[in-house]
Amino acid sequence: QVQLVESGGGLVQAGGSLRVSCAASGRTFRTDAMGWFRQVPGKDREFVATISGSGGIIYYADSVKGRFTISRDNAKNTVYLQMNSLKPEDTAVYYCAAAPVPSKILARYNYWGQGTQVTVSS
Repeated sequence: QVQLVESGGGLVQAGGSLRVSCAASGRTFRTDAMGWFRQVPGKDREFVATISGSGGIIYYADSVKGRFTISRDNAKNTVYLQMNSLKPEDTAVYYCAAAPVPSKILARYNYWGQGTQVTVSS
């Protein structure tokens, strides 16, 4: 069983930066791929970024490439999403999730956190 708890969301002005974190419990964290997704009301949850257990494989959505950075610290059982040059359209609830391998596909993820709100004001 894996439990995921996100933190670090908040309100930031456009052009600003924010880092969200996801603390994981469970013996498989070091081998699990971790992903970040986001969702706004009325829309499907969408892929943002994913990282393999070792950190050697990383994928980003085109909409965040060059602005967001995913990383992980396996000693702390934590995955991070550093968000720079934020835009109002980045406003969403951000969720972390765990999967056996890195994937852009939501259905591949077995465990989900409760989400953290990120709001970017214009």
